[in-house]
Amino acid sequence: MTTTRIDSLRGPPAESGGSTTMRAIAQDTYGPAPEDVLRLTEVDRPAVGEHDVLVCVRAASVDRGTWHVMAGLPYPIRLAGFGLRRPKYLNPGRNLAGTVEAVGAGVTDFRPADEVFGMATGTFAEYAVADPAKLALKPANLSFEGAAAVPVSGVTALQAVRRGRIQAGEKVLVTGASGGVGSFAVQIAKASGAEVTGVCSAAKADMVRSLGADHVLDYDREDFAEGGTRYDVILDIGGNAPLSRLRRALTPRGRLIITGGETDGRLLGGSDRQIRASVLSLFIRQKLGTFVASENAADLVVLRGLIEDGSVTPAIDRTYPLDQTDAAIRHLLDGRARGKIVVSVSPASPPSASGSTR
Repeated sequence: MTTTRIDSLRGPPAESGGSTTMRAIAQDTYGPAPEDVLRLTEVDRPAVGEHDVLVCVRAASVDRGTWHVMAGLPYPIRLAGFGLRRPKYLNPGRNLAGTVEAVGAGVTDFRPADEVFGMATGTFAEYAVADPAKLALKPANLSFEGAAAVPVSGVTALQAVRRGRIQAGEKVLVTGASGGVGSFAVQIAKASGAEVTGVCSAAKADMVRSLGADHVLDYDREDFAEGGTRYDVILDIGGNAPLSRLRRALTPRGRLIITGGETDGRLLGGSDRQIRASVLSLFIRQKLGTFVASENAADLVVLRGLIEDGSVTPAIDRTYPLDQTDAAIRHLLDGRARGKIVVSVSPASPPSASGSTR
C-alpha cells in the first residue's frame, strides 16, 4: 500500500493537544479491488462538533459491508448516503474501539479517557468522529481488538435473533455460521436457549462447534433441506440458497430471517430474494422476512452484557496493521476467514478492570 499526503480533509482539524495530523486509510474513487483504491496517508485530524465524540481509534474491523461501501455496489448503497459519484467519507471503515479523546459541548454520556466501542465513519484511521448514539463503553473483558470485532456484525446478529423471535428449546439453523455475523448469531441463539445447527465448510466446523453449535453441517456434503430435521427458525446469513430450499427446511409455521446471501448484481446485489421472500410471506403460514440493521447504542449495551457474562466471545480470525487494511479486505473477499478480521490501528493496552477509566 502506498503512502501519500493529503493536505486537507473534509473539515478543519480538531483542536486538542499534540499533533493535528493523523495516519489514515484514504479512498477517492469507488472500486471492487481494495489494493487499487485504498492508500495509507497523513491527513488532518477531524473536527469535533457540538454533539460529536472524537475517538482515538485503537482497532477497527472488516465486514462485508466494508466492501460494499468501498466498491459502491450495489448502486443503491450510493443513494443511501455514501456518495453518488465518489466516496463521501475518508475510508470505508465503520467499526471501532478506542479511547475518547474529546467530546463536543452537547455530549454528556462520555468524557475523555473513556474506553468505548461502536460504529462511526472513516474508522481506518488514528482518530474518528462518532455519534454518541452509536457508542457504548467497551466490554471490560475484551481487548480493543476484540471489542472492534463486535459492533456491526454483533448488532446485526442480535437483531436477526430478535427478529426470529427465537425461544428456548426451538431448533435454529444458521447458514454462514463461520462468518462475522454468523459467528455471533450462533452464540446469541444458543444464549437464548435454542438448539443450534450451523452450516459451514468442513474446514471451519471445529470453529463453529467451539462457538456452542449443537450440530454442524458441511455444506459440501450435507443438504440442510434434505435431512429429517425441520427448523423453527432459519437465520440465512450466507450461501444464497433458493427460497424453495429454505422453506423445505422450515416447520409449517417456521420463521426465515434473511440477513445475507449476495450475488454480483450491481443494481440489487441479491436483495431481490429478500423482496420475493417478503411478498411470499403474505400468502403462506411460514414467515419469511428480512431487515436492515439499525446501528444503536442500546444493542451495543446488550452485547456488552452478553460478552461480560461469557455468553458471547468474538471469534477473531486474523489481525492486520493499519497499513495492510487492503490485505484485510482481500482476505475477507477470499472467503477463508473464520469469524472476524481486525485492523489494529495502534498498540493495544491490556483491558481495564471496568471497561472505562471513569
